[in-house]
Amino acid sequence: MRLSLALALLAAAPVSAAQQQPNAAAADAPTRAFTGGDLFGLSIAADPQISPDGRTIVYVRRSADIMADRMQSSLWLIDVASGRQSPFATQGSSPRWSPDGTRIAYVAGDGEGSQLFVRWLASGASARVTGFPGDPQALAWSPDGTRLAYVATVAGDATTLGKAPAKPEGAKWAPPLTVIDRVNYRNDGPGYVKPGRDHVFVVAADGGAARQLTFGAFDDGGPLSWTPDGREIVFAAIRGQEAERQVMNSDVIAVDVNSGALRTLTSRDGPDAQPRVAPDGSRVAWLGFDDKRRSYENTQLYIGDRDAANPRSLTAPLDRSIEDAVWAADGRSLYASYDDHGQRRIARVGLDGRVQPLIDNVEGGGIDRPYTGGDFSVAKNGTIAYTGGDASAPADVWVWSGGKPRRLTQLNAVMTAAKALAPVRKIAVKAPDGRAIDAWLATPPGLVPGTRAPLILEIHGGPNSAYGPGFATDVQLYAAAGYAVLWTNPRGSTSYGAEFANLIDKNYPSADYDDLIAAVDAAIADGIADPDNLFVTGGSGGGVLTAWIVGKTDRFKAAATQKPVINWISEALTMDATLFTSRYWFAKLPWEDPMSYWKRSPLSLVGNVKTPTLVVVGSEDYRTPVSESEQYYAALQIRGVPTALVKVPGASHGSFTSRPSQSAAKAAAILAWFDRYRTPPAR
Repeated sequence: MRLSLALALLAAAPVSAAQQQPNAAAADAPTRAFTGGDLFGLSIAADPQISPDGRTIVYVRRSADIMADRMQSSLWLIDVASGRQSPFATQGSSPRWSPDGTRIAYVAGDGEGSQLFVRWLASGASARVTGFPGDPQALAWSPDGTRLAYVATVAGDATTLGKAPAKPEGAKWAPPLTVIDRVNYRNDGPGYVKPGRDHVFVVAADGGAARQLTFGAFDDGGPLSWTPDGREIVFAAIRGQEAERQVMNSDVIAVDVNSGALRTLTSRDGPDAQPRVAPDGSRVAWLGFDDKRRSYENTQLYIGDRDAANPRSLTAPLDRSIEDAVWAADGRSLYASYDDHGQRRIARVGLDGRVQPLIDNVEGGGIDRPYTGGDFSVAKNGTIAYTGGDASAPADVWVWSGGKPRRLTQLNAVMTAAKALAPVRKIAVKAPDGRAIDAWLATPPGLVPGTRAPLILEIHGGPNSAYGPGFATDVQLYAAAGYAVLWTNPRGSTSYGAEFANLIDKNYPSADYDDLIAAVDAAIADGIADPDNLFVTGGSGGGVLTAWIVGKTDRFKAAATQKPVINWISEALTMDATLFTSRYWFAKLPWEDPMSYWKRSPLSLVGNVKTPTLVVVGSEDYRTPVSESEQYYAALQIRGVPTALVKVPGASHGSFTSRPSQSAAKAAAILAWFDRYRTPPAR
């Protein structure tokens, strides 16, 4: 399906004053509104890798290609002292410095797939060092710089049942049958699982035949970490007889580079992942938690002996989930990133568990909605390269040294200087039970003081995730159309501790609804939100809550539920991670306690819905499958509630807004729907 429906809705909608462009001169003025076409002009920095000596950074710059309608990745170098940039590769990703800082390994397209390349900085010459298998990931240099380890997919044979008749020569027959026998048989994004497994490889850094180190009907994952003597590589995987029926029970494993012998270093019930060997090889650090079958657990930073024996958590008292951690060069501490009150931070964590916060403006990830995120790396001298920023622009490259942060790039300065962007500020919200709830409010550019604006409540997904005060194109597009935009972290959100996140454990949706309504009331009390022009939208978990809200109240003039779960029973049995929902979000299986699933399904409230509700979903969504959205659309149609169904062609759950034109068109469709029901403000 094309986006014809979205465009038809846009054409049918009234044009707001903020969207009008009287003439070409006004359109080119510095105060012109942010538009869907501007998505093609944005760039975002990612994966900054600082050289061992701390003098140079190589990073991934993601920019939109308007002809291909895709985000493309190129690699750039930055001189840390001067901030001077220079191009490194017109396409590429996953750059990694050699231990001596003379070479950079990276991944780049080559034919239909990707391969591993190495660039010698002194000469500027590059060489392809892999040929098969393709699409390498999780690159890791050996300590002596002679080898590279990586993870790649090894193709397998498809399962068959029976045999078709012999096909005559030259005949054009139907494709052969597809036989599915895996528990997790499709993944959101890649689609239906092809025969094959991910395994660890090693190849000489100057090229040659790669050698496969791990085997079996298991998927091995990165990051990969070498021991200082170069004899072993440590990684994480779910292996064993019941591997396919485990959801998160990964272990830290060491593979002998010479013999391929495996040693499993951890064995608890719960994920152990992202292992990092200490610089002197005496310890291993990793991330994980004890799996208590709750919807949320803090991911903690553990260290143990070289064999991961005598493990202990360094961050249990922090009560925050660790996103990534790397060793300091002296092996006496680690640098770790985590989210706190909707903001990604970086801290130094001592071996005694003492946490010293260093950086509080880490940003990164996607650009359509204000989710927390960001990447970092650390030089031997402690200089930190990271992606950072605020609500004024997508992430740039920053550096932290000598106790101070410094911005090195301004990738979007020229474009944003010509835009009237929506200002963003934090507002105070108190839930009915007295809990403080973080919320942010963007107002239309140029809004006259004392004037109220129609309000869009934008709800994050997860539900165990977090929004923050970062840049978001959806927010800017909504604000440019004359709407104030409110986003918040209701109970269940991460970055506020395990207790807050688990307030919705086995009880979602529930009181998070009250938190969201309290935020709307706070925006009205703030003097910005027009109480007669309230709108609501959100994706994934936010789509669930959008559908839940319109089943509970008629306060909103219109709604747009994006890629929602509508019926927990059907979602649990059709989503890609087949075992997840019934194991972590409910106490029993669907057929054991169907009413528990039904009572928490927005479909159970559809009889109450009067709010005109748009339903939006990617046509290849396997996380909250298309059938969920279609159920809700059908139910609303049966009831006679104004509705429309918008499908984003070729989009999965995770790639819902990855193509700029579709991201812009999706936002335009939602705005057109809201504009249909928006009324002039009361005089």
